[in-house]
Amino acid sequence: MVNIQSLDPTASPLDYYGWELRRQREAHGLKQGQLGEIIFCTGSLIGQIETTKKVPTRDFSERVDAALGTDGLFSRLIGLVLRSQLPTWFQPYAEMEAKAAYISTYQAQLVYGLLQTEEYARAVLATGTPDDLEGLVTARMERQRILEREQPPLVWVVLDEAVLHRPIGGTDVMRRQLAHLLSFTGHRWVHVQVLPNKAGEHASLDGAFNLLRFDDDPDVIYTEDLISGHMTANSDTIKEAALRYARLQAAALSVEDSAELIIGVMEDRYGDRSQPEEHPVA
Repeated sequence: MVNIQSLDPTASPLDYYGWELRRQREAHGLKQGQLGEIIFCTGSLIGQIETTKKVPTRDFSERVDAALGTDGLFSRLIGLVLRSQLPTWFQPYAEMEAKAAYISTYQAQLVYGLLQTEEYARAVLATGTPDDLEGLVTARMERQRILEREQPPLVWVVLDEAVLHRPIGGTDVMRRQLAHLLSFTGHRWVHVQVLPNKAGEHASLDGAFNLLRFDDDPDVIYTEDLISGHMTANSDTIKEAALRYARLQAAALSVEDSAELIIGVMEDRYGDRSQPEEHPVA
């Protein structure tokens, strides 16, 4: 007799997803392999997702909804599931980020998560030797969906020039990452500025930070250290961060000049002056 693993649907969003997938599949009288054939995957993958050994994707969820006629159930669950795959200490920030009306960030080491390509994100996340790298990558890509909303947040990113020169993932990955940054040139909701090396000492030598603003809630400042993240809505801290960010923007190149610098780095450091990919202006 096949040993069917029992699941506690209250244990986590991933457990609930797997439990509900099994329940819906069985209610339709389908074996794992039969459902797999309908949605173009293996029965083994169905089994792994049902038993939480594999994290589902949004595409998988949409195909299951279509196959089982579940009225978007799994497409609604997947956001919660993927957010739960983020590090526990990062989840509160991700929830706040998803609600923000305005995001301004200074990044000294890496491209901001919302603007990372999948392969760049994979290279960054692999440095932490996680147990489930693909789950973390999928979760990071899911965060970026806020930029696709009908009313996305206004995102203003200041990148230290050092970010452009640090070859995360190698030459090809960096070339495509910089091309992705260039794709936001002229975008209505996303603006990228580069703080050039020639700026010397500046207002945030202590490191990166994010400032989140909301329509109906207090502003929040987020910073990270080696182990965890920290959020505060302290009014004095918010004022200090806003002042520092204004100084950073004043010292940074304009959006247009920043794009030119990025193109130059692509050509000189990564060996290609590719045209920026098309990006719809929202």
